[in-house]
Amino acid sequence: MPASLPALSEWRVLWCKNADKARGEERRGEERRGEERRGEEVHMNKVLNIDGVKVKLQIWDTAGQERFRSVTHAYYRDAHALLLLYDVTNKTSFDNIQAWLTEIHEYAQQDVVLMLLGNKADATHERVVKREDGERLAKEFGVPYMETSARSGLNVELAFTAVAKELKHRSMKDPSEKFKLQEYVNKEMKSTGCCRS
Repeated sequence: MPASLPALSEWRVLWCKNADKARGEERRGEERRGEERRGEEVHMNKVLNIDGVKVKLQIWDTAGQERFRSVTHAYYRDAHALLLLYDVTNKTSFDNIQAWLTEIHEYAQQDVVLMLLGNKADATHERVVKREDGERLAKEFGVPYMETSARSGLNVELAFTAVAKELKHRSMKDPSEKFKLQEYVNKEMKSTGCCRS
């Protein structure tokens, strides 16, 4: 274990998504041990073993909080990673990603880890946002991209693992090795036949 890391590294991860009638569905496939509710937001802890180091992610789900911008801005400031989630069956949620990115650039830490996730990838007959559109938007803003399904668990664990690896790598402050988040995601998806649950 690297000397610069404690036995357990802890980082705050924020889900950024629109509230809708399917509130909480994005995490239906996730284990819910350690989940807490505080008002409208949900807090869950997830512990992963990343290259021999225990990493604890505090995952904050703030669906519905966009009505209270000052609350959301406070979450941005404290977040180490932001997972920007849109629903591939809802064009409005995709269109809102640009607004999220604008706010993130204004309020989040400069070195925050960002990842764009197209959720409900398994809803093929209801899809209105093409995978290529998500990839294009991610490329435009220079953020990694992948599609997930909380219902089936598709790539959910991979998203958390990739973010945790990036955070761990950044905390080591070794500029000689640069972790490439998108390359890691692409490699993992290929090695498992595109998708992981």
